[in-house]
Amino acid sequence: MLLFPAAASAQQATDQQNAGQPAAAEEISDSHLAAARAAIAAIHATDQFDEILPNAATQIKSELIANRPDMDSKISDMVDDAAIELAPRRAALETEVARIYARLFTEDELKSISAFYTSGAGEKLLAQGPTATRDMVRAADVWSKGIIRDLRQAAFDGFRKMNDGGAPSNGG
Repeated sequence: MLLFPAAASAQQATDQQNAGQPAAAEEISDSHLAAARAAIAAIHATDQFDEILPNAATQIKSELIANRPDMDSKISDMVDDAAIELAPRRAALETEVARIYARLFTEDELKSISAFYTSGAGEKLLAQGPTATRDMVRAADVWSKGIIRDLRQAAFDGFRKMNDGGAPSNGG
């Protein structure tokens, strides 16, 4: 749902924020962390990471089976078992993301975020947000092409007036 410029801005803000912060992590209360967990669950902040381990397992299976196609079943089972052993580490990511949100938002703000995104309007925003973003980008594209066309025309017309009716050498 985020556009790349927003992600770049967020990274710049993080870099600036981290530059002035001490290295030691500040204490986050259990209730603050719980509010952060509720907020990230409400906004589905970490859902995008759910497929990392299964996708990696599929890719690794393909690599290994390409070397020993005769062992495809054993390789598949072995990689699945290894992935299952690693699956509990997903909780560490959830905790880290909750800590990130807890550092950025107060406990009350996180509760408000959670309350909104678990409401009907918040759930609809999450569901319809990607469609709205896609349509917004399309509308902005159409608008920008029109505004550029009109600015170009006005500038070239102005240039002709300034240049005794002569057009710019590169067209127009």
